[in-house]
Amino acid sequence: MRPRRLTPRFVEKIWGSTHLEPWFENRQNKIGEVWFETADLPLLVKFLFTTDKLSVQVHPADDYARLHHDSRGKTEMWHILAADPGAKIAAGFREPVSAEKFKQAAASGEIENLLHWFDARPGDTFFIPAGTVHAIGGGLALCEIQQHSDVTYRLYDYGRPRELHLEHGAAVSHLGSHRARPESHGELLVSCDYFTTSRWEIDGSRTHHPQGPELLIVIAGSGHLDDQPTSAGDVWFLPLVAESVSLRGRLTALHTF
Repeated sequence: MRPRRLTPRFVEKIWGSTHLEPWFENRQNKIGEVWFETADLPLLVKFLFTTDKLSVQVHPADDYARLHHDSRGKTEMWHILAADPGAKIAAGFREPVSAEKFKQAAASGEIENLLHWFDARPGDTFFIPAGTVHAIGGGLALCEIQQHSDVTYRLYDYGRPRELHLEHGAAVSHLGSHRARPESHGELLVSCDYFTTSRWEIDGSRTHHPQGPELLIVIAGSGHLDDQPTSAGDVWFLPLVAESVSLRGRLTALHTF
């Protein structure tokens, strides 16, 4: 079996952007997320483009998600691709909050000010385990790698007319601080129970033996994967095969499995 290029699915969002280059062609409608998925791997890859703040939200862990939604939980990571000056993400609280304070702050919107906000710059990586209250600010392009689930509990949405999920959110949220920036070890960005992700910088060629199944996400540059041309915005499924695959060109890719 040869590596297979996955087909993107473009998802409109009120906080999205019409400017998607250089990963995808620009659009007239606001695209917030571009999804890549395959039945061969329980991971979902998204490219996110933000011009406004996303909701303050939290995702449940596996046991709670299965009990209430017949679904997986959602642990995720973000790798920043582009950022306007001053762009930020939030993960966890600046200091521990009580359950009562949490509910009051979510209802009033004060929760935004209780969160720990981090500067987000190109090349930064953030790890968001299930149960971590988080938010993504405007002016960002990022790649998200996550468990294949979209169970989201909105806690605060800046007055937008969308449903909030305060009871479920309160039941699963960790109410302390969170070390959102993982320590990198060489190429390795994140390793957890659900995925392991590395960043590859290729200037010339690299041979890889898939232990499969795996995903390769091209985030910058261009080149070839074996004999197939590839460029930023491509996501490849790498099956478990006896043969190696070859990457050639000048490109940056995230490798995950």
